[in-house]
Amino acid sequence: MDIDDERIREAVKHTEILRPPKQSLATFGTTNIYYYLVTKPVYAELVKNVTETVVREGRVIAEKPRIVTPYYLSRLEGFSSEAKRYFDMLTRTHGPNIPGLFYSYRNEPKELTIVSEDLLSVVDKLNAEIDKRADPLTSIIKGEDELWDVSLMKFIYEMTRSSLRNNLLQMEARGLLDIDADGIPVDARVRIDEFFRKVSKGESEPRELKEELDRWGLFEEYEDRFFTIFKKGR
Repeated sequence: MDIDDERIREAVKHTEILRPPKQSLATFGTTNIYYYLVTKPVYAELVKNVTETVVREGRVIAEKPRIVTPYYLSRLEGFSSEAKRYFDMLTRTHGPNIPGLFYSYRNEPKELTIVSEDLLSVVDKLNAEIDKRADPLTSIIKGEDELWDVSLMKFIYEMTRSSLRNNLLQMEARGLLDIDADGIPVDARVRIDEFFRKVSKGESEPRELKEELDRWGLFEEYEDRFFTIFKKGR
């Protein structure tokens, strides 16, 4: 096993979500989670009797979950050839139009503070502070100092896994998981209509809309409507 892989496995193994958010990820909107990621400093292994704790603060922004298909995923950019082969396997096994949820996240790191107290004392104070604010979307994560972002990724994974069932049930109740005759999920059609509205108002770039239509293989279907936007702008 690769040494780096082993370090990542160890970081994941030693990551604990000490205080999970009290709400799951929103199905029909953006979720803004504030986190405190506490670690023992990396030099604690080299220096005896270290009573310092590293506290990283930041926000994880979870965008509204999107319904996608293996076909759609295969047309996304930024994936390795191995990932592309996996999408091909999904297509062969389940068909190109089996719906699934696609979650996207953005990490916004804020502050890094080194506190001259042991980790448990710091966590107790953070819990008291969060309780006082009564903030349901704040979390405390215990992680590894060198690979703190791996610890954060484990937190994101656990949040996604715990929210998935509820998100799917709510989307299914609205019929958004249904697939039309062209193999396109209803949710994708709704999202494309919303994209057109935003582009018309100048809130999104036409390029982004074109890329979304291309991912679904729908540009020809929407081509006239797409170019009408520019005619209205004259």
